[in-house]
Amino acid sequence: MEVLERLVGDVALPRMARVKQLFDDDHIADVAGAVTQAMGRVDDRIRPGMSIALAVGSRGLADLPTLVSATVAALKARGAEPFIVPGMGSHGGATDEGQKKLLAGLGVTEESAGCPIRSSMETVELGALPNGLPVLMDAEAMQADGIAILNRVKPHTSFSAEIESGLAKMISIGLGKQRGAESCHAMGFAYMAENVLEMAKIKLAKAPFLFGVASVENSYDRICRVEVIPAEAILSEEPALLSEARRRLPRIMFDPLDVLVIDRMGKEYSGTGMDPNITGRATTPYLAPRLQVAKMVVLDLAGTSGNACGVGLADTTTRRLFDKIDFVSTYANHLTSTTLGGAKIPMIMENDRLAIYAAAKTANVLDLKALRMVRIPNTLHIGEVLISEALVPEAEANPGVEVVSEPAPWRFDNAGELAAF
Repeated sequence: MEVLERLVGDVALPRMARVKQLFDDDHIADVAGAVTQAMGRVDDRIRPGMSIALAVGSRGLADLPTLVSATVAALKARGAEPFIVPGMGSHGGATDEGQKKLLAGLGVTEESAGCPIRSSMETVELGALPNGLPVLMDAEAMQADGIAILNRVKPHTSFSAEIESGLAKMISIGLGKQRGAESCHAMGFAYMAENVLEMAKIKLAKAPFLFGVASVENSYDRICRVEVIPAEAILSEEPALLSEARRRLPRIMFDPLDVLVIDRMGKEYSGTGMDPNITGRATTPYLAPRLQVAKMVVLDLAGTSGNACGVGLADTTTRRLFDKIDFVSTYANHLTSTTLGGAKIPMIMENDRLAIYAAAKTANVLDLKALRMVRIPNTLHIGEVLISEALVPEAEANPGVEVVSEPAPWRFDNAGELAAF
């Protein structure tokens, strides 16, 4: 500790100013009402007495408990008997209890949803792709008279295509449980777009899918669109939703950066813990970076059962974050996806101050007053960020940025920790 203090303790961090990044904030005020209205599109396929499995994933969707409870209520109002199945592939440590616990952590319980949750890792095989990969499906869902899926449509964190992260991916990977997710990932992300699409086609043809509930979020993590799509239209309608989601995706408006500091990472913010669409750092070469970052720091891990998937994208981190890692959950995620780089451990420093100092010291900028540095709370919420003094002139010249405070020094407590963002 004393040696590290001596090596990085002389770093003079630049003062930081608080700014607002201004994005379109068009959003839906009554999410439950939007779901209720949209469900009218599938009235003709829901019969009284039908058992319907509703697949719900492990991501931190905006208003997820409301989306789920409104969908369940709409099904019950039509006489159906819904139950929830976790549609999250290998997440939750690839165990039935772990996946149910993940749902609870996102606010989805039997009480909040108004229906049972049946969590199992058992699958049935529905066929195989021409390349031989098996197509696997949640056994609990296959027991139902009908299956529905609920998910946010958004750009994927590891590949780019017409269909990325959304309803089709939940069908192919989420409802494949660990073995199905492993099958879809087996050939790597170079073939992911093709495998997701082809597996979804087989499952839609052979399993009793009824419809999907798709949400699109704006740059402030608020729902701006809800669509209920009949099963046979999912693959044709999802690309338009992805295009809208891509337009709505927020970004850090300062590029390039010498140092990016991220207060918290975790599955509730991104499948990779820190969204590569925001940071510019991905675990695969199949995603075009939107930002150049020389050094990246992550300080803490959010409450995602210790899953630190993606932590290896950072250069430095803290002992606090490292001590929270559940390696079984993290490694299960990476072994399934076949991308191991995100599971590597960055340089571990004893506190926030040393982790940030180490990144600044190694950013290869001789005059640290000129350091191009941004601090964000996480990669899902970047409407308000902190920028170094050198970036203030750029902020003032950008109509999409509002400077809300004068530059001020970093403030660490006696243990070297930062106050919450």
